Amino acid sequence: MDVRRAGERYPGGEAEAGIESWHAFSFGPHYDPGNLRFGTLIACNEERLAPGAGFDEHPHSHTEIITWVVEGELTHRDSTGHETRVRPGDVQRLSSAAGVRHVERNDGDTALTFLQMWLAPLEPGGEPSYEVVRGIADSTPYAVPEAGAMLHVRRLAAGERTAVPDAAHAYVHVVRGEVRLAGWELAAGDAARITDAGDLEAVAVTRAEVLMWEMAR
Repeated sequence: MDVRRAGERYPGGEAEAGIESWHAFSFGPHYDPGNLRFGTLIACNEERLAPGAGFDEHPHSHTEIITWVVEGELTHRDSTGHETRVRPGDVQRLSSAAGVRHVERNDGDTALTFLQMWLAPLEPGGEPSYEVVRGIADSTPYAVPEAGAMLHVRRLAAGERTAVPDAAHAYVHVVRGEVRLAGWELAAGDAARITDAGDLEAVAVTRAEVLMWEMAR
């Protein structure tokens, strides 16, 4: 198990434009050949946008992009004609396939924080696709078969336990609160990368929200 702390992430964004970013993997100018991916996960970015701030239209290809809003509301527009507001509890997925362009903005009057996770598809190409699942439940994992992955959302009361998926690769990211995992104390922004995970439990030290990726080999 490889634990990465929130403070070890690579900083990014444009402060003057109201954008603050934290990258868990090698990203943009922060090239780290020893931290390119874990399983099929190639990015886990925490983005903080001030009211009115955002990312202008930009391209993606051959990437499964999953977005989880922590607070605020995200406006998404893409070149396939979708325009959506994504709120806490929703899972947004953009399969960029052979190529798509999109815009992400905070059109609200309060701060926006969201996590965006990129996964490498098992096969390149195809047609772009998009969906939003509203108010995903803890008991309903979200499958991304194109990347051989499944996302588990856990919202835990203090003292509550949850199993880490038994998987070739499991990625555990603490969104808020604190949890204990195999003797490690993990706080908001911390993550654990677990190879050949089996019979592991996360225990909430405080009220917590945790995202867990289950990935095939």
